[in-house]
Amino acid sequence: MARVARRVGDTRVLGLIRRFLQAGLMRDGLVQPRREGTPQGGPLSPLLSNIMLTDLDRELERRGHAFARYADDCNVYLGSRAAAEHAFETTRRYLDSELQLQVNLDKSGVAPASRRDFLGYGLIGRETARLKGAPKSVQRLRQKVEDLMRASRGRSVASTIETLNPLLRGWTSYFGFAQVKDVWRDLDGWIRRKLRGRLWRQCKRPFARAKMLMKRGLTEERAWRSATNGRGAWWNAGASHMNHAFPKSFFDHMGLVSLMDTHRRLQIQS
Repeated sequence: MARVARRVGDTRVLGLIRRFLQAGLMRDGLVQPRREGTPQGGPLSPLLSNIMLTDLDRELERRGHAFARYADDCNVYLGSRAAAEHAFETTRRYLDSELQLQVNLDKSGVAPASRRDFLGYGLIGRETARLKGAPKSVQRLRQKVEDLMRASRGRSVASTIETLNPLLRGWTSYFGFAQVKDVWRDLDGWIRRKLRGRLWRQCKRPFARAKMLMKRGLTEERAWRSATNGRGAWWNAGASHMNHAFPKSFFDHMGLVSLMDTHRRLQIQS
């Protein structure tokens, strides 16, 4: 409150903020007093976070450190491990003594910049650093796609694509600054393979699979050989006959969001 009062002179606003901070919390159906923290999910929490940590920004600037901070997530960049370890310890002491804030040691540490993620992004390269989607971010997207595919089991591919597209658009928009393209291409190929596997499973018998492949342009001989190969859906989804029958253009026509194409379009627009 003292830090807010540095800039805010209206006592009514200060009183309102104080009431927010002192509001009780509901736990197991009972109202309990709040002794620390701010109400979760409200606009006050990120605002007060920035007010509190402005002092940290000024301290890091005073020391001449290069840093990036978003709310309570902060990376400080130095030239050597020894300098980084010293800065980590002095910054931790500053937060503890001056701001009465504790660093989460489980999520914090000293490491090369390429090994520390920031807001879902990672860095690659030494002389010229480039942004990439962090491995954990990519894994989370894969898990969300798996969950959506599982939830839409039994539905048509068109319906599944309609379910996936909002997730893919949002992910591409957020990671539009990424400069490493391999991840986008690999994810696109993996998602299309998942959808080809669904198409394969939806045809229960070899006759239906051969008919599907012939309808998509394969010769009768190749279609029957592929339909009776005895392999599982995932193997067939990555095989040449399914890639020939259902290429990228098929899924483009179905309206599937391509991460690679969307990213390229965003780069051109910017």
